[in-house]
Amino acid sequence: MTLLDKSKEYFTAFSEKNIEKLNSMFSEDVSLRDWDIEATGIGSVLKANSNIFSSVETIVVIPTGLYCDREQNTVIAEIEILINGDEKILVTDVLEFNKEGKIKSIRAYKG
Repeated sequence: MTLLDKSKEYFTAFSEKNIEKLNSMFSEDVSLRDWDIEATGIGSVLKANSNIFSSVETIVVIPTGLYCDREQNTVIAEIEILINGDEKILVTDVLEFNKEGKIKSIRAYKG
């Protein structure tokens, strides 16, 4: 499976609020940083995701552009996040993967 496929799988699991799937996709030392959250370690990142999921009825991530740097094991994703069916947020995610293909870093930038 390519890094682009793994990224799409991540966005699908996030949209489905599937914590178990996200758990299997993250490295133990995964980190998350966005405009509101900073978390390090799989437990903290999963908790941050759970908090996001519980604060919305629905959340759908739609990738509009995916760019891969295979040498750096990094995917840059332009995404639209649709919250509760009507609020749209434009975001750029930078996903870094470890050698085992697990996500080790997520950095999200609004706008």
